Parts: sequence; structure tokens; C-alpha cells
Amino acid sequence: MEAASHGRYNRMHNTTPMRAFALTLTLLSPALYGAVEFNRDVRPILADKCYNCHATDAAAKKIPLRLDSEAAAKADLGGRRAIVEGDPGASQMIRRITSENKAQRMPPVYSGLKLTAAEIETLRQWVAEGAKWQKHWSFIPPVRPPLPAVKNAAWPRNPIDAFVLQKLERERLQPSPEAGRETLLRRVSLDLTGLPPTLAEMDAFLNDKSADAYPKAVDRLLASPRYGERMAERWLDAARYADTNGYQYDAERFMWRWRDWVIESFNRNQPFDQFTLEQIAGDMLPGATLEQKIATGFNRNHRANTEDGIIPEEYAVEYVVDRVETTSTVFMGVTLGCARCHNHKYDPFTQKEFYQVFSYFNNVP
Repeated sequence: MEAASHGRYNRMHNTTPMRAFALTLTLLSPALYGAVEFNRDVRPILADKCYNCHATDAAAKKIPLRLDSEAAAKADLGGRRAIVEGDPGASQMIRRITSENKAQRMPPVYSGLKLTAAEIETLRQWVAEGAKWQKHWSFIPPVRPPLPAVKNAAWPRNPIDAFVLQKLERERLQPSPEAGRETLLRRVSLDLTGLPPTLAEMDAFLNDKSADAYPKAVDRLLASPRYGERMAERWLDAARYADTNGYQYDAERFMWRWRDWVIESFNRNQPFDQFTLEQIAGDMLPGATLEQKIATGFNRNHRANTEDGIIPEEYAVEYVVDRVETTSTVFMGVTLGCARCHNHKYDPFTQKEFYQVFSYFNNVP
């Protein structure tokens, strides 16, 4: 939901930086894009193959090297360093993962883990390029990447096409033939509304020979109430919306006003920052409207136990914990849940910070 001034048709055809960034992460590998990116290419390898020993449990296992923070990964290990920026040959990590000696090679054989040749090359290239570290992806503003060079420069119609074509050319594949107009309308209708086009809509589209027939079809779909319903589906799931309370009795609840608020927010193209603000604290805004107060129903979507034998204080805590975990997951792109019991092993959160957020929600009657 970009700002309304962007225009709805432009949202479908001129990819936003966020959308282009996300698709780039999906399509590209280091060899395709050039420079290796820590979050996209390196962190997943370390997490899958190294963190079992070289992360927060390292001290308990009496292992001096940690790879879950830049300072620890590049620290002096008594005259040696696991990662020497720009010098794979002097980096103990590269030496160990490429060692011919099975007793020295990492990951150790007994772990059952093994680096592929592509993963080893990614790590080597990353170190050679300076071993640049990155914060967690959710703390980095998205940046529009430069368009890749392609041979068939006439084929791309928008920036995403250039990335798709680059991958096709790398694999020595040709683009598929353009879909027929019937298929095109069916795809965009299902994508934007979740419903196939009616026969009347299909006939009108096929009979429209104007150059802007497709943009007009997109505008019609974006103006449909079904668009908001389609877009709201995943948001309702993420916010744990339900029409019943959960737990044993699973009694009926009435949260449909908040559900309708979400649908209407998509349909009126509400800017995402306002969408966020009103759900977290709409009732605290100066002169809050009824709609802004309804928006805070986001915080009341947690399960509610009405069993006679429950301990009220226990479930009050459970409700607050649910709010903390859901709010962090939905709005921050990270999970605070692990920090309920201990400092987070991978994300930059402490147990103390979990309960600082907890205390905020614990002030809600």
C-alpha cells in the first residue's frame, strides 16, 4: 500500500523499490549479480552449516570462534584470524573449509553437514571482496539495484524483466511466448481478486482493441471490493485473526469490524505507515476517530480462554506475550519470541528487551 499519489496502475506496472529488491533476492545468485551480499548469500550458509557450533553455544562447547557477529568472526584468535578481509589465503575459515585433511576440514564429518562447492566459492569470493558484513535485513532500507546487462535488450518491458532475462540468458534459455489475452486477463484477475473473470468481463476485454485495454482492466480490478478482500487475506493470517476464541470452548467472537477495517484500508490505498500506526496505537492519536480505534483491534486478536478453572493472571501474561510476539513478527520482520526465555541466539534482542516491550502491553487493561 504505497502512498495514494503513486496511482494504482503504477503500482502494478512500475515496480516499487521494495518489490524489485525482494524479487532480486529471489532471482539472483552471486555469479549473476556480481558482488556477494552477506545477508543474501553468506548468512544462510553460516546459519545452516556453521552456527550449530560457532554461535551462542560456542563457549559451552569450548570453541573459541563465533561466526554470528562481525566482531567475533574477525577477532584475533592468537595470531590467526578466521576472516581476513580481502585475503582468503590468510583466512582460517577458508583454509579449513577447503582442507584436504578430513580431520581439519569444516564442518566436521561427524556433524553430518557438508559445504557444496558453490557454497565454498561463495564464502571465498565474499572474503576476497572484503568480507563486508550487514545488519539483519529488516533493519536495512531497501535499495533499488542497478539493472543487469542483457543481450536481448528489446525484450524487457519493465525493470523486473531485465533480471528475469538475465537468468534466462545465463541458463541459455529463451523467454516463453507471450500468453494469449484470455490467459493474461485470467492471471491478473486471480492475482488481484482471487476470482476468475466473468464471461462478460472476458468478452469486454477481448473486444477492446485499444492500446490501453490491459491497464484499464487492471484499474477495474483494483477498484473492485474483491481486491481489498484478496489483499487482506495474508494480513489477517499474520495478525492471527479468527471468528472464535481458540482454546477448549472455542466460543464465537466478534472481530469482523476490524477485519472490515483492514479490507477497506487496502481498497482505499491507505499508506502503509498510517496502516501500521493506526493498528498499534490508533486509539492514542489526537482526536482519534472510531475507525482508528477499531484499527487497534489488531492487539485483541489473540486467543482468549474462558474456561472456568483458568488462573486469570496466568492467561493475562499469555495474552501479553502473544501481543509482543505478533507485533514484532508482523511489523518488525523479526521474532522476539525466543527472547522470552533467553537472549536471542540469532537476532539482536535480549531477554530484557523482550520484557521491556512486554511491560508496554502489560499496561493495557
